[in-house]
Amino acid sequence: MSDKYIFPAVFDPCEEGGFSVTFPDLPGCITEGDTLEEAFTMAREALELHLWGMEEDNDPIPWPTPPNKVPVTEGGFTSLIEAIMPPIRDKMANKAVNKTLTLPKWLNDLAEKRKVSCSRLLQDALKDYLGVRDYSQTKKQP
Repeated sequence: MSDKYIFPAVFDPCEEGGFSVTFPDLPGCITEGDTLEEAFTMAREALELHLWGMEEDNDPIPWPTPPNKVPVTEGGFTSLIEAIMPPIRDKMANKAVNKTLTLPKWLNDLAEKRKVSCSRLLQDALKDYLGVRDYSQTKKQP
């Protein structure tokens, strides 16, 4: 697992305007943008999320093809896109997930009456129970 990846992306102009972006080494990593600037931004985001998903699934990350070996259609071009992974890993680790839990009705009614956020209370209780305050502390624990 690397903290930085650089992959070639193929930018193809769309008939209706804008650009589609594909990564030949990463099947399924596709995006588009209405302008060239937006296409570059979307390419970086797509690359980061695609690589993060591969890391999460323990899929092997391929070596990037040298840009001069990437085939390009007429009117298209190749550019290198860089993905810096620590920020995306942190962002995804801190992303909220929905959990279904069961409470007795009387307890739920009392919590609602007292305007208690069950989500916040559960987060705080789990952090206390596990002895952590934020995600960065989980990296140091076994």
